[in-house]
Amino acid sequence: MPWYSFTPGAASPQDPSEPNQYTLVGSNPPSCASPKIKVCAIQASDNSGHPIFTTNLYREIIRAQHNQLESTNVLLRPA
Repeated sequence: MPWYSFTPGAASPQDPSEPNQYTLVGSNPPSCASPKIKVCAIQASDNSGHPIFTTNLYREIIRAQHNQLESTNVLLRPA
């Protein structure tokens, strides 16, 4: 599955569950700085250059942010 960087626009509210706020980066995960607090990137199936959100992926994002621990499909970055 490909990786997507979380790239919300400056005027947009940051919503890590919004597929349009991600940029496709390819098969290798991007580098994300520490401390690990907010979503940096996700790994998901592709839908025309945007990630497909499943219930499991959405839950994984919530858990990663809540626990400030990265997971298989969610990478974190500084706030």
